[in-house]
Order: sequence, then C-alpha cells, then structure tokens
Amino acid sequence: MKTTEQRVTIPGAGGEIQAVVIEPVGTPARCGVLYYTDIFQITESTLRTARRLAAEGFLVCLPEIYPRELAGVALEFDDAGKQAGLAGAAHTSTAEFDADRAAVLAYLAARDDLDTITAVGFCLGGHLAFRAAFDPRVSATVCFYPTGLHDGALGADVADSLDRAGEIEGRLMVIFGSADPHVPAAARLRTLEALYAAGHEDLELHVFEGGEHAFMRDVGPRHDPELTDRALVEAVSFLRGRS
Repeated sequence: MKTTEQRVTIPGAGGEIQAVVIEPVGTPARCGVLYYTDIFQITESTLRTARRLAAEGFLVCLPEIYPRELAGVALEFDDAGKQAGLAGAAHTSTAEFDADRAAVLAYLAARDDLDTITAVGFCLGGHLAFRAAFDPRVSATVCFYPTGLHDGALGADVADSLDRAGEIEGRLMVIFGSADPHVPAAARLRTLEALYAAGHEDLELHVFEGGEHAFMRDVGPRHDPELTDRALVEAVSFLRGRS
C-alpha cells in the first residue's frame, strides 16, 4: 500500500530528537515500530527499507540515534561518513541511548492510533532495538545483524545488554549473516548462549548463508536483494505475531 511520511520533533532528556514517521495511507496502522538505523542515521537507503515496512501496515518511527552530535545529518556511505558515525557512537553513553529510547517510546505510547509497539534495528541499531525490548511496552523485537551484543560494545562505555536479557518480556527475533565479520560465529554463539541462559529458548534465530554485514543496505557491494526480501518477509510475519 502507499505510505505517507512526516518529520517530527520529540522532546528528549538531552534535547530534541528529530525523527521521521512513515505510515500507510488509508486504514490507520495499529502497530507502531520503533526503527533504529545503522550508524549513518536516516539515509535514503534506510528510508527505502522503512517505507517497505510501513507499506505492510505498520506505523514506523525512525529517530536519529545521535541527536546531540549529528542532529539533522544523514551520513554518506564512505570512509568519512563511517568515521563520523563511529565517533557519534563513541561519544554517546549507554545511559544517553537509553534516555533517548525512553523519550521515543513515550511519544509512541502517547499516540491514540496505536495498540501495540514493536522495535527493529540494524547494525548498532540492532543493539539499540535489543535494549528497547527491556521496556515491557515493546511486544516484539527484530534485531538485524546487531553488533556489540556479545561484548557490550555500543557507545562510550560497556553496555550491559546481554546481562539484562532476562528483562525482555516480548518476543525476540535475531537475524545474522553468516559472512558478517563484525558478528562472527563465536560472537553469535556467545549471544545465543546468553539468551538461552536468560530463558529465551523460544526466540527466533536466522543465520542467512553468505550474508555480509549490512546485507540489507541497498547501496554498495554487500547488498543482497534476495536475502533482504527474505529477511523482511520473516520480520513482517514475526511482528504480526505469525498470524
């Protein structure tokens, strides 16, 4: 279905958070998706994927992940953009990421057109989506090739994400690519072991053969259209509760 989008400003503890809200035209979406980008923030590539998700009937909210340092900036997919994105992460504490999450979830929870809230995220955003799942209002979460779960690498400090996995009450799906150097087999195993130990034995885990890191980003040689389609089909079905 067609979608419409608007830019909104969400008040946060550390200042304003700019975000894009995309929703289907016609029948109102009743499920909101907190959508965390990769380190490059809200690029056109990210928006294309978010629009596909919204076209499936979801209201998708994409907040900037670096509102304090890179407000209004969509980074380029080059070395300079990568370094700026990594610097943005290095200058943001876990507590600041968490405070921003609380602000965006409060915005979504205050909307009277949503019955449920879910979360998705990519790369570093996959890690942020995992932490969003700590909030009991988040009913389902999909983490696409999340980085730093196995060793706590997130921002300016060491995140306690896996240690807090037992706090997740909603359903959880994690999608990896088998050829991802940022999350190799040993890191995936460490993550899975910790999740099982925390009681998440019924989580959905997908490891796509040959998938590189950021295989869903439709810019550059890593992009795999077939795996992207498969990942989105699985995610949409999961967020709908497999109904």
